[in-house]
Amino acid sequence: MKDLKHIHFFEQLLESANNELIQQAKAEGKVAVGYSCYYIPEALFNCGNAFSVRLSAPNTGSLDISQYYMTSFICGYTRALFERAFEGGYNFVDFYASSDTCQQMVRVVENLRDLKLINDGNFDYGIIDAPMKVTPHGLKLYVDQIRTQFLKPLEEKHGIDFSEKSMREAVKLHNEMCDIFDEMCELRKADNPVITPREFHIISIASYMCPTYLILPYLKETLKELKKRKADPVNKWRARVVVVGSELDDYAFSEILENNRCYVVADRYCFGAFPGRQKIVLNDEEDVLTQICRDYLETNQCTRFMSAEKITGRREYVKHLVEEYKADGIIYEQAKFCDFWGYERMLNTQIMREEYGIPTIGIDREYVVRGSGQLATRVQAFVESLEIKKIQEGGNK
Repeated sequence: MKDLKHIHFFEQLLESANNELIQQAKAEGKVAVGYSCYYIPEALFNCGNAFSVRLSAPNTGSLDISQYYMTSFICGYTRALFERAFEGGYNFVDFYASSDTCQQMVRVVENLRDLKLINDGNFDYGIIDAPMKVTPHGLKLYVDQIRTQFLKPLEEKHGIDFSEKSMREAVKLHNEMCDIFDEMCELRKADNPVITPREFHIISIASYMCPTYLILPYLKETLKELKKRKADPVNKWRARVVVVGSELDDYAFSEILENNRCYVVADRYCFGAFPGRQKIVLNDEEDVLTQICRDYLETNQCTRFMSAEKITGRREYVKHLVEEYKADGIIYEQAKFCDFWGYERMLNTQIMREEYGIPTIGIDREYVVRGSGQLATRVQAFVESLEIKKIQEGGNK
């Protein structure tokens, strides 16, 4: 298939945390709100004069400095963020919205504060005490934390408008983007899809790392192009999988799968399309902030939720994706030293395979996976096992 018109531009945007569209928004006087967790309601930070940016550390190399301050036994994502901050890579960030979801990430925020790593006198941050259960009390706590730790300081220091009208407009913008991803995801259901795993991964990450109002025109144009695109005459895909796991912004992971002719039909990892790119439905009875917070809390698939219904719900959610997108198997991936996902990956790899009857493998990986021969070998072996299973099932009919 011919390259998508904007795919190289999207790749270019992912080369730097402070990319071209962020620089454009900053030049327009916008306020950059950085975040690194689904507990942080992305849509809220596109209110008024603010824009959200999911923090990443593209082209990460040595992690010597972060290892000195934080040890080598924590996940590469947190260390990479600290390393990039130490290099001055986040000086464009005006406010950092964080959560105590992961204590490793809290250490990053504390070091940003104590070492004054963001060189801006107006820089501020907030950390919320995220609830571990979805209950009326938990929702109230969540709303109060969002209001006091994020909205209040952004209003006072940067003059951000968080009125009901402004929040509804931000949700409308968010939903407009989600509609685009919903249609793109529908295209992935085809036996011979017109969008590749690599392309979707790149587009998805770019949507998180760039101001929504600036990336939206490019997303719209890309969707129109995809609708007219013709699939390759020969279906090259050997297997279809759902990828589940922790934060994954290195699209080389999808490249490795694609090179093994393994198609990613759905991405249920932190900052993937599920659940990050589903619309927020508002009513006219409740205040908008409560509705937004409830949506993020109820759709949250974070492994930090340890109640029985949430644990079972996460498995059922993955099973639903496997069925809806006609996947042959599941790949559970986990950033090395991620405590929550380490437990989830180990347990669910076995349960999904033995109790749900879905072929499943578990993989632990570094933050940067490019050039990982071990990962490529694991994927190749899994794809071959899925092919053998298909042959065996065909012979038994």
